[in-house]
Amino acid sequence: MTNTVAENDTKFFGHPRGLATLFFTEMWERFSYYGMRALLILFMVAPVASGGLGFDKTKAGAIYGLYTGSVYLMCLPGGWIADRILGPRQAVLFGGILIACGHVSLFLPSVNTFYLGLLLIVMGTGLLKPNVSALVGSLYSKEDIRKDSGFSLFYMGINTGATFAPIFCGYVGQRVNWHWGFGLAALGMFAGLVQFYLGAKYFPELKPAPASVTENAAVLKKWGSLAAILLLVVGGLHFAGVIELTAVGISNTFGILLFLSVVVSFGGLLLFGDWNKEERMRLWVVLILFLAACIFWSLFEQAGSTLNLFAEEHTLNEIFGIGFPASWMQFVQPASLIIFSPVFAALWFKLGDKGPSTPMKFVAGLVCVGLSFFLMAAGARTLGPGIKASAMYLIGCYVLHAIGEVCLSPVGLSAMTRLAPRNLVGLMMGLWFMASSVGNFISGRVAGLYEGMPIPELFTIVGMVGMVAALFLLFMTKPIIRLMGGVR
Repeated sequence: MTNTVAENDTKFFGHPRGLATLFFTEMWERFSYYGMRALLILFMVAPVASGGLGFDKTKAGAIYGLYTGSVYLMCLPGGWIADRILGPRQAVLFGGILIACGHVSLFLPSVNTFYLGLLLIVMGTGLLKPNVSALVGSLYSKEDIRKDSGFSLFYMGINTGATFAPIFCGYVGQRVNWHWGFGLAALGMFAGLVQFYLGAKYFPELKPAPASVTENAAVLKKWGSLAAILLLVVGGLHFAGVIELTAVGISNTFGILLFLSVVVSFGGLLLFGDWNKEERMRLWVVLILFLAACIFWSLFEQAGSTLNLFAEEHTLNEIFGIGFPASWMQFVQPASLIIFSPVFAALWFKLGDKGPSTPMKFVAGLVCVGLSFFLMAAGARTLGPGIKASAMYLIGCYVLHAIGEVCLSPVGLSAMTRLAPRNLVGLMMGLWFMASSVGNFISGRVAGLYEGMPIPELFTIVGMVGMVAALFLLFMTKPIIRLMGGVR
């Protein structure tokens, strides 16, 4: 790739001017994503008479899990398309256009345009999300000490968009019209596209890696053949009566394919990779941390599914007697993250080698999300005829989520880069996104249990999953550290 870094560019808080473009592009893209996510499951379960789709919670949860799981899984082909065909700049632009078209499709009052909108957003996010980060990295040379700080600023942009999205899109969607809420999300993505187009001149052009048309065609042919085989298999299973091509059936099929993708990815790396002893040991660590991350995200991402339903149906959404839409609760977690991120970053820096190891930080993250659902179970036990839970239970839950994310998410990203075998850093990033895909899928399926069992029992079981995973990882910490071979 060609890359011309402006070493002396300090126009954006001491960072290159291009960072401002990418900061606001990602801020608006996340505004559109989290604004829509705050409404998604509520819109699906809302009665048709009130403008919703009238789905039952099992169907809505299956669609939610399929959608959010697909968003992160598509980052793998999205990164390859940028690397080999489009380049990151064009990938971000085309991805943003697809996302904007997806939100416009959701704005239209039709079930068919609803599904089309979700599909377009999945495809667009797969192109945009991994490649915006690549463009941030292109602004700095390998030796530039501003790089980590630049990514921290960029991360703040993400959480700024995620903080304000539920407030505006949630209010419009729940108090005015569902589709106008989706339309506001579309405007956010259009604003991001304008920002990106006008500011693209401020960062270097990253061209695709040199590859012949024949090589690219060969890869695309393999992908096409695999897709055709999968379609034939799914179709055959459908006609054989093994699966149903309903929302739940398709979601189940996606879950099976996602599970097989994880098995094949790690099985191929561990069994057939040409690694030395140290690299192979670290790959086992990557697998363990991957599984821990899957469990973490499966709890964390219930913010948009079970916790969103609880906020709508069982929470007294008011402060000092002033009511607010249930979707507003979604802003608490990203707002808390903005507060805690610099605090924990400074803490880890100050502690240095005396600080907790990577596995112990993962343990802390799992403990936080586990405790958050014990708190929610306590809130659910206060429910009664005509009695709703205090909003403070959800607020406390989301604050714990934010602390858990700070302990696990950036630490996991860093660990993947340090544990990755030679020339496999990009693949490790893809696998990290796959953990988010698995977690999002599971969180949607848990929402399908929301109607079928007592809420305190459901939240208690979910919390126990987090705590058992934390205890197992705590027990395994010393062996994991030995396998890491000096990497903390």
